[in-house]
Amino acid sequence: MHLNAYFRHFSTQNIKNINKHVMLDLIQFTPGGISRAEMARRLGLTRSAITTIVNDLMERGAIRESAKKTGTSGRPRTLLEITPEAGYVAGVDMGATHLRIIISNFGAQVVAEKEVGFDITLPPEVCLEKTNHLLQELLKEVGLTLSQLSSIGVGVLGPVSAIEGMVIAPPIMPGWDKFPIRTTLETLWEVPISINNDAELGALGEWAYGAGRNRKDLAYIKVGHGIGAGFLINGQIYRGSTGSAGEIGHLTIDEKGPICTCGNRGCLEALSGGGAIALQAKKAIKEKQNTQLREISTKNISAKDVAFAAQRGDLLAQEIMEEAGEHLGVALAGLINIFNPDMIIVGGGVAQMGDILLEPIRKTVKERSLLSATTNVRITTALLGRRSSSMGAVAQALSIAIHMIAEK
Repeated sequence: MHLNAYFRHFSTQNIKNINKHVMLDLIQFTPGGISRAEMARRLGLTRSAITTIVNDLMERGAIRESAKKTGTSGRPRTLLEITPEAGYVAGVDMGATHLRIIISNFGAQVVAEKEVGFDITLPPEVCLEKTNHLLQELLKEVGLTLSQLSSIGVGVLGPVSAIEGMVIAPPIMPGWDKFPIRTTLETLWEVPISINNDAELGALGEWAYGAGRNRKDLAYIKVGHGIGAGFLINGQIYRGSTGSAGEIGHLTIDEKGPICTCGNRGCLEALSGGGAIALQAKKAIKEKQNTQLREISTKNISAKDVAFAAQRGDLLAQEIMEEAGEHLGVALAGLINIFNPDMIIVGGGVAQMGDILLEPIRKTVKERSLLSATTNVRITTALLGRRSSSMGAVAQALSIAIHMIAEK
């Protein structure tokens, strides 16, 4: 083949392959499916080019025609969707104090899920063995085996190098620094693994399946034992140059405040994280302040206990939750001024308490943000609740699995 003809052939094949993968993403992340005509419009391709690629993907079993129809006049248009029966994936969310695993089919329909208590401060080998045990247990319950999973997405705390599949200098995970998480799990499970920060996956999960659908610029704030953020900018997860983007929990709010797990003083996490909220309640009880929380053993008090007490009218608990929300509002006001997102989604275990935390956040943001930055922003709780990060892990796993089918 003549050299110029070779390059023309290579270029044509390469563009066709790129278009195929772009179409798969469009089908996967369009709620309810998408028509051939709409794909042609969005991608700027001819109907014949769309038909060629669609037929190829249907022959491979990656996509199918949906039972749903669209179109208000004339002939109804058939929608295309990912074939749910094409396989299964799993999404893993390893938090500071919880471990949640979801198994879904290729249509992102959950077939099994379970959450158990967890301690991320234990050695990585111990944590990964517990993760493996829970996954095997869950698979057994629904009659599946590891070999039937096409891919697994995993979310972990701390700065994550997605390329290397490990965490880098995490504040509360002794022994995890540069531990080969992905390599270890791929050896154990023998399927492709993706490793990402849990808050980033929360942003992805809410964008793909939750409150952030059709948003281009959003921030997901995970308020659990600690605090982290995931950013979606122009439809893409933003990780930063070393994977540390989103460590909002370590913004200094009060330079003379309490010492944080990272070693600095007055970090947002040390003031508004679940651990900090519980610590403030314990301190108040030791000081014999009047509160319903005195009925609970000091050792067992959690942020959820404080939030529930606040909802029941406990003044001390309300003050603690309001102060936590105000500190979060200060941080988010700065984030809004810099990032200018159209949506902020507050998720994580503590955030599930709703307006008791959200109202002081909104009030403080309104007081402290630039009017031009807050005009278009909506602050809301996660639609997926505690599932946000694990469903984001499912979305990552599905992307890997579906694109693998297209390459066969």
